[in-house]
Amino acid sequence: MTSVVFVVDDDLSVREALESLLRSVGHVVEAFACTRDLLEHRQRMADAAGCLVLDVRLPGQSGLDLQRELVTAGILLPIIFITGHGDVPMSVAAMKAGAIEFLTKPFRDQDLLDAVHRALALDRVRREASAALATLRERFGTLTAREREVMALVAAGHLNKQIAAELQLAEVTVKVHRAQVMAKMQARSLPELVRMTDRLAADGPKL
Repeated sequence: MTSVVFVVDDDLSVREALESLLRSVGHVVEAFACTRDLLEHRQRMADAAGCLVLDVRLPGQSGLDLQRELVTAGILLPIIFITGHGDVPMSVAAMKAGAIEFLTKPFRDQDLLDAVHRALALDRVRREASAALATLRERFGTLTAREREVMALVAAGHLNKQIAAELQLAEVTVKVHRAQVMAKMQARSLPELVRMTDRLAADGPKL
């Protein structure tokens, strides 16, 4: 998947300079003069791996306001703030809200490129983790209610005979369910099944 660097700056000369710099090192760039124009491409931001280079002070909605709106909408693109009017409280607010960098104009080209590189790497990792979790949820959805019970108890360290007693099943039945769980979840070992269970419990359906 091609990564996209979204740029929002109301200064045309700055916007063009950023586009030129980023494209010179091979990045795909989509640039906008205001947050309203960017938000018309909301689905594009949600779907495309990438990051956002965002001016803090913009006509209409500010960069900090946009940051909050994107988080609320579940659009988690890493954000690099740029500003000619930066101050400590503003940068602290931006970083607390999840920005990965806050650069004050004029900044070195390399500082921006380094920040973009880091942001794109972070977004790739986040999207890979999200895809892996979606796969786990899909596999978990194929389990029967009984298999889910067995999975939770196996992951908690219970032996087959303990599970049989707790669920009032024959031990051989527990073994069958356990084998089905391992096969459906595509777990190659008990430790791997435990990791899957922990991940689902933290981010997905409760076991």
